[in-house]
Amino acid sequence: MTPGAAIRIAEVKGFDLVEVSPTANPPVCRIMDYGKYKFMEAKREHAARAKQKNIVVKEVKFRPRTDDHDFEFKVKHILRFLEEGDKVKVVVMFRGREVVHRDIGFRIIEDVLSRVADKCLIEKTAGIDGRDMHAIIIPRPVEVVKKPKAPKPETKNPETVLET
Repeated sequence: MTPGAAIRIAEVKGFDLVEVSPTANPPVCRIMDYGKYKFMEAKREHAARAKQKNIVVKEVKFRPRTDDHDFEFKVKHILRFLEEGDKVKVVVMFRGREVVHRDIGFRIIEDVLSRVADKCLIEKTAGIDGRDMHAIIIPRPVEVVKKPKAPKPETKNPETVLET
């Protein structure tokens, strides 16, 4: 039908002519209430956004001279972040001449990764970016264990119960 005829029909019914699929050949239009259509589209989009999970990257910084107690404390934080489902960026910061001792940074990151290995997967291994060395780890996916269904209890036929 021609666009003019469709517009006249929409005006008679008190609705709007809305182009639903402009890429189709020929374009698809509908006669509907445009305000209600926009409202329903916004509602559908809001529901889709509510179902999405926001990925948060937590950053834990170490130095080449980080003490043992501080190291343990930061590893506990990393474990907590992983349990909450967040990504963790492990950073070793170098200052001044410390940057020449990159092997210390690699050892620190390897030590962290070995302590949290059972809770995480390595997304990006240790690498240097300017004066910092970093690795990114993500939580292990939770395995869903399916429980076997319990067999249904046998129901007695009412006719057999009455046969006494």
